[in-house]
Amino acid sequence: MYFKEILLAVLSAVVLSCTGPRSQGIPHASPEAAGMCSSHLALIDSAANASVALGEIPGAVIGIVRHGVLVYHKAFGYKSLVPDKEILTTDTMFDLASLSKCVGTTLSVMQLVERGQLRLVDPVSRYIPGFLPWVDPVTGDKAEITVQHLLTHSSGLDAYADVDAYVAEFGAGTPEAFIGYIATRAGRNFRPGSDQLYSCLNFVTLQHIVQRITGQRLCDYVQQHVFDVLGLGHTAYFPLDGNPVKPELAELCAPTEVQEDGLPLVAAVHDPIARIINRGNSGNAGVFSNVEDLAVIAAALLGDGSWNGRRILAPQTVRKMFEVPAVNDPKVARALGWDTYYNGPYTSGDIFETENLRGHTGYTGTSIILDPDTDTAVIILTNRVHPHDGGAVARLRSVVASIAAAAIR
Repeated sequence: MYFKEILLAVLSAVVLSCTGPRSQGIPHASPEAAGMCSSHLALIDSAANASVALGEIPGAVIGIVRHGVLVYHKAFGYKSLVPDKEILTTDTMFDLASLSKCVGTTLSVMQLVERGQLRLVDPVSRYIPGFLPWVDPVTGDKAEITVQHLLTHSSGLDAYADVDAYVAEFGAGTPEAFIGYIATRAGRNFRPGSDQLYSCLNFVTLQHIVQRITGQRLCDYVQQHVFDVLGLGHTAYFPLDGNPVKPELAELCAPTEVQEDGLPLVAAVHDPIARIINRGNSGNAGVFSNVEDLAVIAAALLGDGSWNGRRILAPQTVRKMFEVPAVNDPKVARALGWDTYYNGPYTSGDIFETENLRGHTGYTGTSIILDPDTDTAVIILTNRVHPHDGGAVARLRSVVASIAAAAIR
């Protein structure tokens, strides 16, 4: 780590000498200053422009981080197509969808773990009374679902909920009723830890655990203990209960899917559970951010939990978060809140070494890859669900990752 600290100091000096002092935000530097090839990274331009031209996405903002500096940061295409065409700019904020699970909920949970307020092996029922265990349909044996099972998507809980059916029974905007539904009525599909099933219900459950321990809304806790600590000026939840965290940022947000009134969602989370039931304060989705702020989060995690003297997790906590728990069945390949290569090779391309890669994707067209081996992060933000939920970004994710990996010298 000592060599890395010296390198970061040198890079920061180079950046400041060229640009003057920066009060906040991640430093920008040339690819060569961070050991990458600018001409090779320029190949990303044609890949992104092709995806826009094919109609796969309206636009994209792409960032590459290495050694704690942003070495590539460009916008392509359009921020919106409906109701008007608007050119995309690099400061645009995007609905991160399931990236919220990583940069919001998971980081909050791991903070509580390192403070001794929560244990990974704790049963969920300790925090949510009446939360039912898995019951073997043949023998009647029971197995508790733990916090670790939720983080690794090995709980066996149903992947999602029928929002229309739920609202017909309980009504919209009823988060407390929804956690009761998960606790007692959601399916338990296998013995916890024996298999994996990606589930938004896992992270809604984690949301309620965080809230019951801290006494704060998840969105408020994350803002105070993660986003504000890192000095992120363009990252926030937009709760729809009349008490938004940073309402002034709404105009920077890229729209997502057009609704029945003919207008797209703007600064209102796309995910139906998060929007309709949880009203924007949700553990599975709800964070909006831009590339520069996500670059800071990436640099902090690749820097053992600290960026620019601002620490969100201890070094050992970061390492634990990125481990695949050995107590789970080998078919469960997820780390704590993060995907490995074995869950998403389409995201990480063909060049990066795979063993230590961590990352995640979001339904709206967002993704992040972290490679501790090369101290590199790849961030792609799109709104592929605008104006309608028909875009595609899987190939672009893979291509950009391969170009970034091959640009390392």
